[in-house]
Amino acid sequence: MHLLAATPGSIDDGKEPVDLGQSPADVVIISAADTELAALSDARGQLKHPPSLRLASMMHLMHPMSVDLHIDKCASKSKLVIARVLGGVGYWKYGAEQYAARLHDAGVPLALLPGDDKPDEELRRLSTVADEDYDALWAYCVEGGPDNAQNLLRYAKSMLDGSEKPSAAAPLLRAGVYWPGAGISGLAAAQSGWTKDAPVVPIIFYRALVQGAGLHPINRLTKALLQEGLNPLPLFVASLKDPVSVATLEQVFTAAPPSVILNCTSFAVGSPHTGDKSPSNPLTMPAANDAPIFQTVLAGSTEEAWATGLTGLSARDIAMNVALPEVDGRILNRTISFKGEAYFDDATECPIATYRAQGDRIAFVAKLTANWVKLRATPAKERQVALVLANYPNKDGRLANGVGLDTPAATVNTLHALKNAGYTLENAPSDSDGLMSAIMAGPTNWLTDRADKQGGEVLPLDVYKQHFNALPLDVRDQITDRWGAPESDPFLTKEGFKLSIFKFGNATVGVQPARGYNIDPTDTYHSPDLAPPHNYLAFYIWLRHVQGTHAIVHMGKHGNLEWLPGKAIALSENCMPEAVFGPTPHIYPFIVNDPGEGTQAKRRAQAVIIDHLTPPLGRAETYGPLKDLEALVDEYYEAAGVDPRRIEYLRREILSMTSSTGLDKDAGLTGDDEDGDLAKLDSYLCELKEAQIRDGLHIFGTSPEGDLERDLSIALVRVPRGTGEAGDASLIRALAADCDVNIDPLDCEMGSAYTGPRHAALEMLTTETWRSNGDTVERLELLAQEAITWDTPPEEFPNSALVLETLHAEVLPNLRSCGPSEMSGLLTALNGKFVAPAPSGAPTRGRLDVLPTGRNFFSVDSRAVPTPTAWVLGWKSANLLIEKHLQTHGDWPRTMLLTAWGTANMRTGGDDIAQALALMGVKPKWDSANRRVTGFEVLPEGVLGRPRVDVTLRISGFFRDAFPQLISLVDSAAKAVMALDETEDQNPAAARAKREQNTSRVFGSKPGAYGAGLQAMIDERLWADKSDLAEAYLEWGSYAYGAGSEGTKDRAGFETRLKQTDAIVQNQDNREHDLLDSDDYYQFEGGAAAAVSTLQGQDRPIYHNDHSRPERPVIRTLDEEIGRVVRSRVVNPKWIDGVKRHGYKGAFEMAATVDYLFAFSATTGAVKNHHFDLVESAFLEDDDTREFIENHNLPALQEMAERFQEAIDRGLWIPKSNSARARIAGLLDARGVSGDAAQNPTGDTQ
Repeated sequence: MHLLAATPGSIDDGKEPVDLGQSPADVVIISAADTELAALSDARGQLKHPPSLRLASMMHLMHPMSVDLHIDKCASKSKLVIARVLGGVGYWKYGAEQYAARLHDAGVPLALLPGDDKPDEELRRLSTVADEDYDALWAYCVEGGPDNAQNLLRYAKSMLDGSEKPSAAAPLLRAGVYWPGAGISGLAAAQSGWTKDAPVVPIIFYRALVQGAGLHPINRLTKALLQEGLNPLPLFVASLKDPVSVATLEQVFTAAPPSVILNCTSFAVGSPHTGDKSPSNPLTMPAANDAPIFQTVLAGSTEEAWATGLTGLSARDIAMNVALPEVDGRILNRTISFKGEAYFDDATECPIATYRAQGDRIAFVAKLTANWVKLRATPAKERQVALVLANYPNKDGRLANGVGLDTPAATVNTLHALKNAGYTLENAPSDSDGLMSAIMAGPTNWLTDRADKQGGEVLPLDVYKQHFNALPLDVRDQITDRWGAPESDPFLTKEGFKLSIFKFGNATVGVQPARGYNIDPTDTYHSPDLAPPHNYLAFYIWLRHVQGTHAIVHMGKHGNLEWLPGKAIALSENCMPEAVFGPTPHIYPFIVNDPGEGTQAKRRAQAVIIDHLTPPLGRAETYGPLKDLEALVDEYYEAAGVDPRRIEYLRREILSMTSSTGLDKDAGLTGDDEDGDLAKLDSYLCELKEAQIRDGLHIFGTSPEGDLERDLSIALVRVPRGTGEAGDASLIRALAADCDVNIDPLDCEMGSAYTGPRHAALEMLTTETWRSNGDTVERLELLAQEAITWDTPPEEFPNSALVLETLHAEVLPNLRSCGPSEMSGLLTALNGKFVAPAPSGAPTRGRLDVLPTGRNFFSVDSRAVPTPTAWVLGWKSANLLIEKHLQTHGDWPRTMLLTAWGTANMRTGGDDIAQALALMGVKPKWDSANRRVTGFEVLPEGVLGRPRVDVTLRISGFFRDAFPQLISLVDSAAKAVMALDETEDQNPAAARAKREQNTSRVFGSKPGAYGAGLQAMIDERLWADKSDLAEAYLEWGSYAYGAGSEGTKDRAGFETRLKQTDAIVQNQDNREHDLLDSDDYYQFEGGAAAAVSTLQGQDRPIYHNDHSRPERPVIRTLDEEIGRVVRSRVVNPKWIDGVKRHGYKGAFEMAATVDYLFAFSATTGAVKNHHFDLVESAFLEDDDTREFIENHNLPALQEMAERFQEAIDRGLWIPKSNSARARIAGLLDARGVSGDAAQNPTGDTQ
């Protein structure tokens, strides 16, 4: 017997190895802190007899080859090596281990010191100097300052030559006030430069900047704040976790209460990991005066890299200075300095770097600070607020977009809350219908008749030009090069720009303009980074400069501002979000389960998120024809063995009914085995009934009540949370255990006969048939509805009692406080005060820690993705996927195209990436201490037992921005697999790499751009056939990412990958939404299908996997998922009645569903005639529903009719009945258009 060895792999982030070219010396000191290197360089120059010294930046020793070169040429031939390892071994794993091993062999003493003042036993264990020396060297580093730097070198020299040791490290002030020109001083020094009674703005920065003379950006920022009429208060700290520093901050804040805090330190006080214990955040102590905290970045990357690229910051900077600070609720500001080489120190053979301040970035920070101070200082009755509603697609039936949110009702709620809080409001609408009637009476983004509409606001052309001409030249050129002069803008009239803005006293409501694709839709093909048109800027110019708004509130997920072209992060003045929005306070109510797209607004538009609850969720249950069919199936099984003739009749009746409605296709009935088909049908009906669907929409500021609260609370505890034990167990499983049910209600074959015990509590719930496992699950669900009303659980329900105790003590109170907390959070932000942070995620996927909502959510520690939990799910899902493909198609899948979204991977901790790695046969490696992913191992063939899958990732634009290290991980893993010596049958990627000389496996949008390119194609009817949609997908997504390819155009490479694809994979991680209520699914999943079909000349399987229960991933095809969603949600009276509670927005949701169904039909073969038949019948044939849409959102009714007609005209749908054709034609005639002319199916520009 011999062991199968995994092949270790390291992550290549694309940085080239650096040869420092250093010669050996007495002492070598490595540090990640450039300020420390600068201080040591200066200290060496002050000594009369210094040791020969080499200084090296750890940032130049991150690549394994750089480490090896330095050890070979310098470190192993020197006499003493000291390294300060910020973050511990996990942050420099290869370096720490190699220096320790190689220097041990060479007999060179090594001191691996912590990069801060926290002991690290692992670093000490790898060191080879005496403990006394270790502690002394570390103390000099921790205390810092010129004297300690000199004594550090003296002490190191004494270790080598036995000379007298210097005095012990002299403590340097750990925290205090700094003032330019006065140095370390007291509060009085700062106050001497202040304006009397002006607002105080502390600037918090590391003591290391004082120690190492890195104060240039702090000095510049201090001066800029003074120029804005503010009182800056520069404060240095050892750390925000250091007790002395915390005490100093409290003392100073008490004496000078802050209005806004600018924080320049890295990392977070809190932890992004659930269950971790963290110290309290000193910046939110009572003395901090509820001041909002802005993360102001001093970047470790170079100005050149920032200025010339679109990534903005390095992966390290994103983690340290962006993602982790968000955990503390800090609002990302701008990056005000970058590292640059000040001089080359010949004596230490080291380039000495320093912070280089960015003047215009500092000016932006100062203006944004001043505007937040102004917001806070302005009395509510004088405060101007703008509420902005998204609108896409640009139709009047789809105004006030907001995922999961009744946006019009939320807006009306907010207007009333503002009035009650003392804001000056006039003629505010009393309900959402009133608001939408006012908006639709005025000009909207619908170009056809906007010139004829009255109302709204006008921005005169001369006022527009005044502000436009003040923009940077590069911005003006981008806009005029594409759109020409302002005079050519279609929104311009004789009076000026007609804007969809409506005043209600000091509060305005506006409809956000379109990006410009509605003006010239042909740009969809060619301009993923399209600059916004003049009317877009005019809208925000009016809000900012005419209204003089103190804050802009974008209502709901999501608008288009944060997706405008520009850098991914650390924006410059030439980035469109900044050019448009400027230094404006920004507040953004956003659904709590979408951390990715909310994070985009935080990072590119300085937004404070106010997270809101997801829509109520509940069981789909059964209805109408499905209920009738279920009764027939029950009757059939009851008659089995009793009445053969009755059985035969029922069988024919059942199969006839399923065939006539297309249910046979959706349930996967083959017709070859009637008994088998009936069993499949039985399971399918049960699964539809138990599916989780939304019951209406969330209204911001309101918590669900009655049955909605009951059903959502059950959904929240249906799956296990945390450890899954005691109060965190699944309520349904707990009830099953207490009732002696011998199946797992969350993982069973629904159609199988139930043969276990039948508890009286379940027996008495209903008189319906109890035959199958599905019937048992239904009874447990009904019992759950009763159980949450029990005052005291019966003694025979001990497991349930524990869960119910948690439900009533924690879950329900948090759920009930969501609405009030949301509105309170919004008003707190509008008061210019700090909004508390909170985690984000899907509450019904076990993330109850996201409740109550109303907080400023954060995402994940990007360095810890994929998590071990995600790996378990990804491995399981990958194997199930491969098995299903093998069973269905008779061969192993060799090549797959997988979509990876930033939002989903933030929500799950990296399920998609874990699955992709598992398909390749690669497992991540984690550092146990800090949970970081440090590398990977390629699993041997014997462990896999099947061929490796050649995986191509199509990543979203936000994934590219947020997870550069995951791109490096996948890219490195794919290349490691390609380097293996395995047969082509077992490892197709390796063979292809040799033949094609192209190893790219990660593709995405053009740098600075977002999306997949299909939305405008579908909405504006720009396509003649599927190949046009394929072209858009290919054009927008053919940019290669990985080591050496940061968004390199590689259309041929992407096409090659898709030509080889055996299957397309899309994962869905929760049931709080579905694929027919988001355009993202059809754009990425449908776009991929269209491209693969066009390139290969045949359709390939599309898998739409359900990861909503992490312990039980379910593999489904897209065809199965479409049928499931249509029947469980779309045509379900429960869902339809639910959205009818929401007037205009309810009709909007129906219209959107029709659009997305159509788009999947256009891009894939998954939508069948009977699906269109069912939806048309539910929405248009049903008189009550059609009248509801007509009364509340007439444009939506007309848009649905147009979309159905387009499906007919394009041959995507052959209606079952002539009455459907007539109904649609009648609606179109009422609008004055007819089929082909209305739809323009040839794709010519209208």
